[in-house]
Amino acid sequence: MGQQQLLIIILGVFVVGLAAAIGITMFTDNAADSNRDAVSGDLVNLAARAHQYYIRPTTLDGGGSSFAGLTANAAGLEKLTNRASNGNGTYSILTNGTATGVVIQGVGTERVDASHFVTLRIHVFNNKTDSLVVIH
Repeated sequence: MGQQQLLIIILGVFVVGLAAAIGITMFTDNAADSNRDAVSGDLVNLAARAHQYYIRPTTLDGGGSSFAGLTANAAGLEKLTNRASNGNGTYSILTNGTATGVVIQGVGTERVDASHFVTLRIHVFNNKTDSLVVIH
């Protein structure tokens, strides 16, 4: 083979390798973005349930105008849902609820880098829900 043919083969292998690397990176980024969207949807649903808990009277196992019963353990989360995790991620109450608010966190199943998973938090207050806070 001539030098020109060898150079074309080497260049072809390089271009194919580069295209494969870019494709893998794009797929990984898309997976993290999709997981972030799914966790976001789940957190909005849990925030709506927290509002329902807040307005429900204590005689009906609600908060009676307080989030204080939503504790940062499994028992507190069970007042919102019977499943702490699903295919999108794992959910928890980050800090004990107070009379006026609670913070719910979701940790996704996809990594955004080598050491961090998709992580979002939503702050729920008695009169509003703050926007989602993207941690990673």
